[in-house]
Amino acid sequence: MNTPPSPPGAERTDGSSVQIGALVPLTRPGWAEAGRHLLAGLELAVREVNDAGGIAGRPLELVVRDTAADPQRAEAAVDELARLGVAALAGEYHSVVARAAAARADALGLPFLCSSAVLDALTEQPTEWVARLAPAQSHGWRIYADFLLSAGHSRIAVAAEPSVYWASGARVLRDHITPRGGTVIELDMRALTPAAVCDELVDNRATALLLLVGHPEPAVSIVTSVRRDRRLAEIMIGAPAGQPEFAEWATSLGGDGAAIPFLRYLPERLSPLGARVETALRERLAEAPSFVAFEGYDTVVVLADVLRSHGADRARTAESWPRVAVEGTRGRIQFSRTPGISVWQWAWPPIHVVDRDPADPDRFRILHAG
Repeated sequence: MNTPPSPPGAERTDGSSVQIGALVPLTRPGWAEAGRHLLAGLELAVREVNDAGGIAGRPLELVVRDTAADPQRAEAAVDELARLGVAALAGEYHSVVARAAAARADALGLPFLCSSAVLDALTEQPTEWVARLAPAQSHGWRIYADFLLSAGHSRIAVAAEPSVYWASGARVLRDHITPRGGTVIELDMRALTPAAVCDELVDNRATALLLLVGHPEPAVSIVTSVRRDRRLAEIMIGAPAGQPEFAEWATSLGGDGAAIPFLRYLPERLSPLGARVETALRERLAEAPSFVAFEGYDTVVVLADVLRSHGADRARTAESWPRVAVEGTRGRIQFSRTPGISVWQWAWPPIHVVDRDPADPDRFRILHAG
């Protein structure tokens, strides 16, 4: 590994804090609700680490930067945090932003544990500096494709906006579904209104529509339009990227937001640790925590374990990824080299396809296990 020198003071023992840089989308156009949950998990775990004595007697501190879903802003934040002397980076929800941050962290020799972004190619070339907790998109979305096929859907439309992330997801679905006799019909949301989407679904005899678009718009308008169209009473709407996970979805759509399957990275039953953390997160957030909040918590659990074992030296942190073996809220976390993935990867966190129960939209139903 090409190892740049650690910043001055990285191994100080004078009681100063050990700092972790946290990249979080907290303002629009970032998905601020996801960012709020991610930050809640990060902060809760930091508080618990410090209550237990910190890192070799030094307090752990988050240095938070709002990425606002802007890759350039994230790159600038990585540069700033590196200059400030953080021991490692954590966080980020948006895949395109995480990719920019990972590339910059790799170039600077700054360890980055990505919490929640799933794009396979976080870096162009294999790197020792970056690890990831969330499952790769190719893994999770193939599970979603299996769910669609098992539910009898062979003509699947995807309403997609232009984005590396959405294009990658559509490709995963198409490559998995087409050889199995299905058809994926791509609808370009740059050219279609929500009403026109309905006409396309009818003309193409689609039985499922997947939302590969941003939230709240145009996702909310598309769902509302399809739900109101009597011709489409039998069509299934899906959102593999997880938009229905958050309370904002249910608030925006009410009953129309139920029965829309999505990928959720939680086990069927939480461990005692997971249940305890869920209670604490619910109190902190004043609502049910999303899987993103658990990802934030687990990120700090991993980094704290590494920092306790190997100190705050950046090179030693990066070298430690393959030796991690930590009990997280969703299972035992270990990193490995996974074919096609350029970073150290937890393979794999639990994955389920779930939806909100039409009879009780606050309740999630498990439809398919990964």
